[in-house]
Amino acid sequence: MKFIKSLYLHNGFFVYLASAAVCFLLSYWIPMLYPIAWIITTVIIVLFLMDLLLLYRIKDPISARRLLPEKFSNSDENPVPITITNKYPFKAEISIIDELPIQFQKRDFYYVTTLNPNEVHDFTYSVRPVERGEYYFGYLNVFCSSSLKIVKRKFKFQNEQMVAVYPSFIQMQKYDFLAMSNNLTEFGLKKIRRIGNTSEFEQIKDYVQGDDFRTVNWKATAKTGKLMVNQYQDEKSQPIYSIIDTGRVMKMPFNGLKLLDYAINSTLAFSNVALKKHDKVGMLTFSKTVNSFLPAIQKLTYLNTILERLYNIDTKFTDSDYGLLYAQLKRKVTHRSLLMLYTNFEHISALKRQLPYLQAISKKHLLVVILFENTELDALIAEDAENLQAIYHKTIAEKFSFEKRLMVKELQKYGIQTILTAPEKLTVNTINKYLEIKARGLL
Repeated sequence: MKFIKSLYLHNGFFVYLASAAVCFLLSYWIPMLYPIAWIITTVIIVLFLMDLLLLYRIKDPISARRLLPEKFSNSDENPVPITITNKYPFKAEISIIDELPIQFQKRDFYYVTTLNPNEVHDFTYSVRPVERGEYYFGYLNVFCSSSLKIVKRKFKFQNEQMVAVYPSFIQMQKYDFLAMSNNLTEFGLKKIRRIGNTSEFEQIKDYVQGDDFRTVNWKATAKTGKLMVNQYQDEKSQPIYSIIDTGRVMKMPFNGLKLLDYAINSTLAFSNVALKKHDKVGMLTFSKTVNSFLPAIQKLTYLNTILERLYNIDTKFTDSDYGLLYAQLKRKVTHRSLLMLYTNFEHISALKRQLPYLQAISKKHLLVVILFENTELDALIAEDAENLQAIYHKTIAEKFSFEKRLMVKELQKYGIQTILTAPEKLTVNTINKYLEIKARGLL
C-alpha cells in the first residue's frame, strides 16, 4: 500500500504513451507502423520497470527539511528555508509542494530543481501572515524522478509543524536599529529640536557640527582650549500607556490587516522605543470590559510580557465603553501619564458621544487620540467623476474625509493631542509624536 501511495506517473510517460497511440492509429493507413507501435510499447514497459528499479532500490534516498522559526512576525515577509539532499547515485529531478497553513489560502506552491548525486540544495521562500495565532504547516511533499522521466516517487516530511504568529517584532527591531544608528530620517522619523533646557543635565562633551551654540560651556572651553557643550537628556522614567480600543470600529480591514493589528504592531514598536528612552511603559485594552491591563514598568524584559499580552488580543463586535475606560484609568493610573489611545470614529456624532470622557481623561493625563484615515476614500476622491453615480460616491467620500479633519479640530479645541494617520504610517507617526512630546517637555 505504501508503495502504491508513493508511485506517480511522470508527464514524460504520457508523451511516450501518446507516441505509441499515434503509431497504432496511423497503422490503420500505414501498416508498416503497426510493428513499430508495438516496439515503442515494449520499450515503454521496459523503461517503466527500469525507472521503478532506479527509484525504489534505495531506502530513504531523499531527505528534506523545512526550517521554521519559533514565531512569525505579523504583516511582514517571513523567510522559510528548505534543505534537500539527494542520496541517489544519479542526477534526480526534484519537485516540491509545500502544504502551507490554511490562513494563507495558497494552493499553488511549486518548486522544481535538479540535484546531482549526494548534492545538498537549499532554497528559501517567504510568507506574509496577516492574522495573529497558530499556523500549522502540512506535509513537505517531494517528488523525485530519474532522467528516464517515466515515474515519480513521492516522499513526505514534517507534517503538522506549528508556528505562532506574533505582533510585528520585525517592525519593532527595524525602528530599534534606526534609533541606535541615529539614522531616523530614513523611515520618516524626525529629530525634534528641544525647546529650552528643561531636561536633565547628562555630560559635557566636545562640540560637533549641529550642536546648539546656546549649550556651549564656556568654563570647560577655557580649561580645555577647545569648544565644549553641555549635553542634556530627556527626563526619564515617565509613565506611558498604550490604550487599544478593541471594539467593532477596529475590525475594519486595510491592505489585509485589521486596524487592530496596525495598532498592536505600533504599540510593540513604540513601547520598545520608549523603554530605550528609559521611560516606563504599560498597556490597556478595552471594549465593553477592560480586557487587559499592564502597569507601567521601566524594564527591557517587560517587552516580552507586552508581546505575549498583545498576541491574544482580538476585536469585539460591540461598541466600546469610554466611561469604563475613564473609571479604570482613574483607579489604576494615579500619576500623570502619557496615554496613546488607538481608536477610530467614522462620524463626528460618535466622537461627541465620547468627548466628555476624553475631556475628563485629558484633565489628569496627557492624552493623544490616534485616528485612522480611510486611504481608500482618498483614491476615490482623486478620481474624475464621469456620471451621476460617480459624483454621488465622490461627494460622500469627501464628506467622510472632511468629518475626519473636523474630529481632529474638535479634539484640539479641548486641548487633546491628536494623530490622524494612514494605517501604514501609524508606527512612524506615533513615534514622532512621542519624540515631539518629550522634546517639548509637555509631560
